[in-house]
Amino acid sequence: MGKIIFYEDRNFQGRHYECSSDCADLSPYFSRCNSIRVESDWWVLYEKPNYMGYQYVLTRGEYPDYQRWMGFNDCVRSCRMLPHTGRSYRMRIYERLTFGGQMMEIMDDCPSVYDRFRYRDIHSCQVMDGYWIFYEHPNYRGRQYFMRPGEYRRYSDWGGYSSTVGSLRRIME
Repeated sequence: MGKIIFYEDRNFQGRHYECSSDCADLSPYFSRCNSIRVESDWWVLYEKPNYMGYQYVLTRGEYPDYQRWMGFNDCVRSCRMLPHTGRSYRMRIYERLTFGGQMMEIMDDCPSVYDRFRYRDIHSCQVMDGYWIFYEHPNYRGRQYFMRPGEYRRYSDWGGYSSTVGSLRRIME
């Protein structure tokens, strides 16, 4: 069973809350989040309740301040534990909405979408196998978007503010 501990202050100080399952609204347990300990498994944190807003994917480890998990602020309002996946990873990305235009199939990490495919915008995608993270910038930087198996007809379906994807990688055990 996974476990994550949220702390209101930096360096694991102040009021804290231990969580071991998905939670759509963390606001009753703490008012801000400035440090986190992930004791097991992978977690997706969301800036807003009901799994909305900025997304942060964390693995086991210690995060003494929100910049360590690439946070934009100290606001964490919901979280999901990632189930274990198999060893298969496969996704199709498209240059146009609703699976239109050129299609590329991906089965491994990609530190620069532009260098590999010669375009920066991914308007739709189909995740067939595994869990993935889209990053706003190359080399796994910027906003993160958690991608689970399913169809995403437009970038807003995965929570994107634009179609720009700089890099992507698999979430591996």
